[in-house]
Amino acid sequence: MKSENFKILLVEDNVDQAELITECIGQNNINCKIFHVIDGEEAVNFLSARDRFFDREEFPLPDIILLDLKIPKIDGIEVLKFIKNDSGLVSIPVIIFTSSMDEKDLQQAYLNHTNSYVVKPLGFNSLSSFVRMIFSYWNKFNIAPGKK
Repeated sequence: MKSENFKILLVEDNVDQAELITECIGQNNINCKIFHVIDGEEAVNFLSARDRFFDREEFPLPDIILLDLKIPKIDGIEVLKFIKNDSGLVSIPVIIFTSSMDEKDLQQAYLNHTNSYVVKPLGFNSLSSFVRMIFSYWNKFNIAPGKK
């Protein structure tokens, strides 16, 4: 997979957190396209090409999803279930990216087939390091179906 084609769907209701992640991507010279939605309903609509996300050329399916758990309208676990129960979406890696260290949340995420569970790092440098590692692993090292 080539970095210029790499697409990230960020499902994050905290706009400041989303801007920090976007800034980290820029500071690490990561060449990708990031799509940000603020709640679970928008995430489902984006992934289903519904409502304002109907145009797949403008809103293509992502290569990876960073999904917060505590989001409005449809919570992160329900969005995860939606993704992992849809044959057209199931192969998209989902990283739960949350502030929750609750064992129940962790168990629910893995029971519903998350690919990874990450507690949001504190501080810009830690977040920047996380973004760099995630991008390196999922874009450079991981081999996704149909992307050899």
